[in-house]
Amino acid sequence: MIADLVRTYRLEAAHRLPRLPPSHKCSRMHGHGYAVEVRIRGPVGADTGWVMDYADIDRAAEPVVLSLDHRCLNEVEGLENPTSEHLARWIFDRLRPALPGLLEVCVAETPSARCVYRGEER
Repeated sequence: MIADLVRTYRLEAAHRLPRLPPSHKCSRMHGHGYAVEVRIRGPVGADTGWVMDYADIDRAAEPVVLSLDHRCLNEVEGLENPTSEHLARWIFDRLRPALPGLLEVCVAETPSARCVYRGEER
C-alpha cells in the first residue's frame, strides 16, 4: 500500500516583491500568515503500519520553518525575490535531503492563494 502523509506548519513573515512595478501593491513591504504543507509519499511499512513517523517530518521541517518565521524573507539568502513559487522551492530544496519520499511543498500565503511545488521536471 502507498499512502501520502501531510504535515502543516505556520509562519508569519514579511516580504516585498522587488521585480514588480512600484505601482503594484506587492512591491511594497507587507506580511502574510503562511501555511506550509509538506507531503510525503511512500509505502506503508509492514511492521510499523505507517509511511514515516510524523516526528521525523517535524525534525526536518521545523528548523526550516523557524528560519523563516518572523523574518523579512527578502533578507534570507536565496529568497531575494520571495514569491510563493520561490518560497515553496526554497523549502523543498532544504527538506529533500532529510525526507525520503518528499513529494511536494505547498505554500499558502492566504486561505485562497497557494503554490504547490513538486521538484524540477524530470
